[in-house]
Amino acid sequence: MQPAMYGYMRLTANGDAEDESATIRRELATHAKRQGFTLERVFIERVRAAEEPAFFTLIDALKTNEVKHVIVPSLWHFARLPGLQAAMRDHIERELGARLWVVQGVEVR
Repeated sequence: MQPAMYGYMRLTANGDAEDESATIRRELATHAKRQGFTLERVFIERVRAAEEPAFFTLIDALKTNEVKHVIVPSLWHFARLPGLQAAMRDHIERELGARLWVVQGVEVR
């Protein structure tokens, strides 16, 4: 049985959000499988959404489940500012002990 991995993505508010979400989800699942994992759940941050931020939900899931791997399409999906990207990555890796996988630059077929 392959270990589980969570995915995370940030979507902008445009008309093609569902298509974008499905495409990124497939890319994350393909990359996870290549690395020997099963993509168990994807946390989707929707810009300008009224719901609880997906990042906080992801953090709670990492704290309460045995999943210790998170995959993202790129660090931009965390934030646009490099300092905030580093802080979010640091929180996942150092404070929660999970490994962050970044697909950025990897061609998925």
